[in-house]
Amino acid sequence: MSGFDDLPQRLCARLSVITAALGAACLAGCMVGPDFTRPEDELKAAQLTPRQEHSGDPRASTAAVPMQWWQLFNDALLTELLARTLKGNLDLQLAAERIEQSRARLGIAASQLLPTVGANASYAREALSEHGKFAALGAPTDPSNFWQLGFDASWEIDLWGRARRSREGAQAMVVASVYDREAARVALAAEVARTYLQLRGTQAQLDIARQNQVVAERTLALAESRERNGVATRFETSSARAQLATVKAMLPELAQRRNAQMNALALLMGEQPRALDAQLRQAMPLPSLPARIPLGVASELAQRRPDILRAEAQLHAATAAIGVAKADFYPRIGLKGRIGVEAFDSGDLASWDSRMFSVGPTVYLPIFQGGRLMQRLALNESRQKNAALAYRQTVLQAWHEVDNALDAWAAQRRQHDELLVSYQQNKEALGAAERGYQQGAADYLSVLTAQLNLLASQTRLNTSATNATLTVVNLYKSLGGGWDPEQAR
Repeated sequence: MSGFDDLPQRLCARLSVITAALGAACLAGCMVGPDFTRPEDELKAAQLTPRQEHSGDPRASTAAVPMQWWQLFNDALLTELLARTLKGNLDLQLAAERIEQSRARLGIAASQLLPTVGANASYAREALSEHGKFAALGAPTDPSNFWQLGFDASWEIDLWGRARRSREGAQAMVVASVYDREAARVALAAEVARTYLQLRGTQAQLDIARQNQVVAERTLALAESRERNGVATRFETSSARAQLATVKAMLPELAQRRNAQMNALALLMGEQPRALDAQLRQAMPLPSLPARIPLGVASELAQRRPDILRAEAQLHAATAAIGVAKADFYPRIGLKGRIGVEAFDSGDLASWDSRMFSVGPTVYLPIFQGGRLMQRLALNESRQKNAALAYRQTVLQAWHEVDNALDAWAAQRRQHDELLVSYQQNKEALGAAERGYQQGAADYLSVLTAQLNLLASQTRLNTSATNATLTVVNLYKSLGGGWDPEQAR
């Protein structure tokens, strides 16, 4: 009996040796599958400058891209709206929840590296058949109780890095989800600024239409007066009424567009329709263009654009998945143990003689899986290639967006300067035509033509001013502005 009494101690000692050896093998064990290496920066040779035909604007600089680039417009209301939007937008809240989900998946993957322990208890009342083979051998057939209490533990030794690759991939997906939220933040900031600037442009167009309505009403009154005095014809009066009706017809459409844009801002902020009407209905001028446009340097673009960093993290996760698939081809070695008490009488469970235990290694070797492991490896390798192509596509698209935004910004600046000259000349032409008409030196056709030209030039100038500010928004969206790298970690 003494040999049996010290058997648990000897087995525990051997188990400690085995555990230590397997633990050391786990730590020093090989990691199957490819290790992730960051892709080469494909933007090293990029130049953040406009094309030669637009290179005369000295406003661009290589200063760092500001995180809150919208402050360059010096519009306090725009800054306030963006601050409220970044707190209340529902898409950002959904993205934040996806981060929590990916962190939970990381915890699940990391748990594979740790042992599992569980408690169990059972009770059964049982009896042998009087006609069974055990009864024939003399076993008692009277009913009896059987009690069991104990703990089970198991631990898979991660010799080939299967669990570690799984944790690596889950960690990469956490990073990808964080950059997904930041990419949504960049797009959201640009969308809020774009909608706000379009709203101001629409309100400016409403003012232009109302100013032209006043001019058309004054011209109609003059034409009617001239007709009553026999100086003008019915044609001039009808033409003046038609011009007034044309201008007035623009007002409902512009008002509807303005209301839709205010509602769009409310939706982005997570507010109900018309929640911002009181704050935004009053017309305000378009924000002035920034005096300087900080563009940063091309070598930092890949680190400024969260969509590029997200694609890189997704490539990392896809690479780690190959290691998980390759580890499935190798044996799985683990330890399994059980300790507890069992007895026919519940009062004997506290007795030392009721103890029982089992401990030992387990080995699982895949022999035939019907091609499942091979196909899973092929699938993960294809996904990794797909992620690599997606990364290259994201980088290439980023560079195209920057180049197009730079061209648009420079072109809009030059166009706005020319349209300003056109507006000033048309304004002078209308003044000259009205004076000539009042003095009888010119006919109404000259006035009508001048009015139409002025309205068209005002509309084009306002559209150009709006588009010029929008090109700044698109430029900073393409440059990856609108998020804080420190807060994303």
